[in-house]
Amino acid sequence: MEGNIKSKFKRICVFCGSNSGNRTVFSDAALELGNELVRRKIDLVYGGGSVGLMGMISQRVYDGGCHVLGVIPTALMPLEISGKTVGEVRTVSDMHERKAEMAREADAFIALPGGYGTMEELLEMITWSQLGIHNKPVGLLNVDGYYNFLLALFDNSVKEGFIKPGARHIVVSAPTAKELIVKMEQYTPSHEHAVPHKSWHMEEQLDGCPRQPNPQ
Repeated sequence: MEGNIKSKFKRICVFCGSNSGNRTVFSDAALELGNELVRRKIDLVYGGGSVGLMGMISQRVYDGGCHVLGVIPTALMPLEISGKTVGEVRTVSDMHERKAEMAREADAFIALPGGYGTMEELLEMITWSQLGIHNKPVGLLNVDGYYNFLLALFDNSVKEGFIKPGARHIVVSAPTAKELIVKMEQYTPSHEHAVPHKSWHMEEQLDGCPRQPNPQ
């Protein structure tokens, strides 16, 4: 692995699956991304699982000496955690709170190949950027063309008038981890937010609803 370099990001949230996929190229990509985070001294925020791609990248970042924060709903712990946990594990009540907590802790977002959950998390962060809730880069690690059809769908949505051309550039994609992080570090928002950033109250910014007082 090449020498360490300085990054503008302190923490990156990685969305990925609790499965490893059917080909080693996906596991290799998770490990490669983990190596790039370590090389840049970037801490990891992720879904808290110790299996699948989640387990691979979290273990690699943890072994490399960077902080790992896993955020997981209590109900998913039996499914996504097998054996010893990795780094700091923060339990939350539901999926909504999980995404809000991950978004709050991270400076940027990257989606590895994954299923419904990974894509749902990715699309919510894209939507929040479009709305003006955050200005953080959103990256898609398009391993071996895995997300080609999704990117083509975005392009077709622009063509059909459902996504504004400027908003299409919210998504930063690249086939390798190194190229993706470099592009994300150079990212500057160019789309018009649906709502001015200042219109979102801080307590509502990432939760979607006002915070409720803790019961005594």
